[in-house]
Amino acid sequence: MKDFIRIASGQGFWGDLIDAPYNQVTQGPIDYLVMDFLAEVTMSILQKQKRKNPALGYAKDLIAQFERILPHIAGKGIKVITNGGGVNPIACKDAILATARKMGITGITVGVVLGDDILDSLDDLTSRGAALANMENGAELSGVRNRLQSANVYFGAAPIVEALRQGADIVITGRTTDTGLTLAPMIYEFGWSFDDWDKMAAGTVAGHILECGAQSSGGNFLGDWRSVPDLAHVGFPIAEAYPNGEFVITKHEGTGGLVSVATVSEQLLYEIGDPKTYITPDCIADFTSIQLEQLSENRVRVFGIKGRPETDSFKVSMSYLDGYSAIGTLTYAWPDAYEKARAADGILRTRLSDLKLEFDEIRTEYVGLNSCHGPLAPIPTDINEVVLRIGVRSQTFDAVERFGRELAPLILTGPPSVTGFAAGRPKPSEVVAYWPALLAKTFVTPRIEVEGV
Repeated sequence: MKDFIRIASGQGFWGDLIDAPYNQVTQGPIDYLVMDFLAEVTMSILQKQKRKNPALGYAKDLIAQFERILPHIAGKGIKVITNGGGVNPIACKDAILATARKMGITGITVGVVLGDDILDSLDDLTSRGAALANMENGAELSGVRNRLQSANVYFGAAPIVEALRQGADIVITGRTTDTGLTLAPMIYEFGWSFDDWDKMAAGTVAGHILECGAQSSGGNFLGDWRSVPDLAHVGFPIAEAYPNGEFVITKHEGTGGLVSVATVSEQLLYEIGDPKTYITPDCIADFTSIQLEQLSENRVRVFGIKGRPETDSFKVSMSYLDGYSAIGTLTYAWPDAYEKARAADGILRTRLSDLKLEFDEIRTEYVGLNSCHGPLAPIPTDINEVVLRIGVRSQTFDAVERFGRELAPLILTGPPSVTGFAAGRPKPSEVVAYWPALLAKTFVTPRIEVEGV
């Protein structure tokens, strides 16, 4: 057993800092690189891509990342774990192996976790008694069944551990929990039992801290953000994990950013709900038990974490089509910028009403004044400029399309001193809505495939 392992975050979301994975494998020692690509809406986007082209459906950016990091991970023995496989982990695996062959790199084994994508199995599952009702409002799945775009089970760390045990150097998954990416190497390296709930919770908390990339190493910091040095070269966080369940959050020396009790604490509060009951497929973690200690500059010890047994259900993330939307903007200049923008909004709403168009929602924001804080925002008396941003949502495509045609005429038929229409007429886009559900773990089993080059 190793004395400790270093698990580095290389991606907080699809579209995160491009150089982060490369920097993590080249700027200092690490044992694992974990990359989180998926969000709920991402799965529906990937399903659309896969329907158009069966060879797609994964995070294509991942292949460009591997072109840069493969020589380094192969030479240094760094293992990579990522959920960038999306809804097509097999195609992602094939693309990575093809990249390795093209680069003349051998001795790399890729493991794939399958079974989370249940879109094509929904009718069978419901016939066997899986209700998959909306866990937020209790609505029955039948109401949106014919509009579903994606349906994915959140697996935890266990299938990743199995892939590592089968010799995988790179593990590609679909919809795995963000925390499971980090917990898995701890279980594998330290031989933890899956029912050692305190250790499961410790690894889960470590994963929660790493999952948003540089958000725990100084990025997006709500505290004294001016004190964070060199964000242009921010170092992504690293969990230095120990067999007893304790770990230290740090980053590579010489990189920008800040690892402090404050930055780590902010990330711990991200999307946790009940802090005593943070539920994952692996355990229930008690965030109120977490203790933090600033050991030295950019080194925070995390310890004392308590956990409870896992639940008997997986969470299922589904998405469905829920109409269309469009958003447009116009900019009004001084004098009376805010008054002009409000008048333009009133004119547009009157015209839409005269046309008897049906909208589920019309929302207006005045960017620079209240788009963040809404009615709580104080409005100054003298304003240089205001961006009127107005959006509509409707079940009817034609209504949203007509809204787009009504915005431009305001330029010559509304208040004066208007600009900012260079982007052209807003076009309708599909609205993808979220459907969370629970599924008994007995209904689905993950599968592992391993292939090398």
